[in-house]
Amino acid sequence: MSGWWMTVGTGARRVAGAGPEPGARIRPRFRIVALPHAGGWPSAFRSWWQVLPEDVECVVAQLPGRGARINEPPLTRVKPLVDALGRGLAELEPLPYAVIGHSFGSVLGYELTRFMEQKALPPTLLAVSARQPPCFPSEPPFAHLRGDAELLEHLTDIGGMSPGLMDRADLMRPSLRAIRADLEAMETYRRPLSGTGVPILALGAVDDPVVIDDRMHLWSLETSGAFDRQVFTGGHFYLYTPANAAAIAARLVPGSDDPRSDPLLPHPLAR
Repeated sequence: MSGWWMTVGTGARRVAGAGPEPGARIRPRFRIVALPHAGGWPSAFRSWWQVLPEDVECVVAQLPGRGARINEPPLTRVKPLVDALGRGLAELEPLPYAVIGHSFGSVLGYELTRFMEQKALPPTLLAVSARQPPCFPSEPPFAHLRGDAELLEHLTDIGGMSPGLMDRADLMRPSLRAIRADLEAMETYRRPLSGTGVPILALGAVDDPVVIDDRMHLWSLETSGAFDRQVFTGGHFYLYTPANAAAIAARLVPGSDDPRSDPLLPHPLAR
């Protein structure tokens, strides 16, 4: 397993009686490729690996500056992150897969999809969550330039941090370093000249204090393939609640009970 990806949940555990020997690993038929929010660890998707079918593997991006890579300097631009993530993903055992990115992870997921498409290894679907489309670039004042106290306050306001940590900048400093780096990468990112042919599913919450929900349909401009969108409640981090995770996972995994997991219909919008 590449250091850039961590297999979690079903793909990482052994299931009693699943193979010729007790505890043999179930061979996955499909893979979810997940990219968390700014500063997010692989554990951000822990609710997902609890709701995925046993034969669906979940791999989550593990960027420098967090988790097992806490001592590595974080990167502050999208391209080197995507280049490394793409190389690591291409090294994994071949499986059909869908990409899902949340917030900053949506930017990485979009560019990773384009990268893998160029390698003739595209996903079946790209799901983008809680991030405005690239036709709306970030504008100042930029969050990555805020001081520690102001950034902590912002994270608390959007539900990304417990209020009890507001006065513990010393404790939060390693996490703030990764968050700030990811925010800089996101806020300096600009829309590419060409999009993708992979179908896109745009996801968001009507009560998200960060993203304007009415803009999410404009992700349709980034694909020449099919497009759909779905709206939830639960604030900026709605994606990680078990009920929402289960509903979204059912749309990503082919053959699930959700009829909307069938291929998306083409849409008339062009880039």
